[in-house]
Amino acid sequence: MKHVCPWWFAYSFDNPLRRLVHPPERLLAGLLKPGDTALDVGCGMGFFAIAMARMVGPGGRVIAVDLQEKMLDTLRGRAARAGVLDRITTQRAGETDLGVSGPVDFALASWMLHEVPDQERLLRQVHALLRPGAAFLVTEPKLHVSGRTFEASRALAAQVGFAIQSGPDVAFSRAVLLRPRQG
Repeated sequence: MKHVCPWWFAYSFDNPLRRLVHPPERLLAGLLKPGDTALDVGCGMGFFAIAMARMVGPGGRVIAVDLQEKMLDTLRGRAARAGVLDRITTQRAGETDLGVSGPVDFALASWMLHEVPDQERLLRQVHALLRPGAAFLVTEPKLHVSGRTFEASRALAAQVGFAIQSGPDVAFSRAVLLRPRQG
């Protein structure tokens, strides 16, 4: 297994200061709408999942998946304080399986794909969960993931059936927007 960020280290990048650099509502604008079902893969402590729950509204749902139960515990506490816990379903992933079923209208993998030992398997799982026309946003930290490594992940995504689109500009990150190829 590749290195997985320990739960306690997540506080270094999941904090109020990050909202200034990566405001979730701005980064995800146009990708989510009220009533949608969204998937946050590697959700950590809920930086994006909680914002996504606000964006999908009371009629929507967010499936927050992480390998570490401590991350999910923290997310549930934060979501309860934010008043959106009823919109979030948490799921502890297995080492090779997300453990969720679709379909979903949007998926996000923020700063986590580089931690996955079998990226092809993960990309295939997310691809299978997406509704036609749905989007999958992948971001990776520039300081940790080289351009060459990110390009290899993009190529792998194309290989498993994703159409590659330019992603939003995400500070200190490499980003790509993926959609299931039609036909």
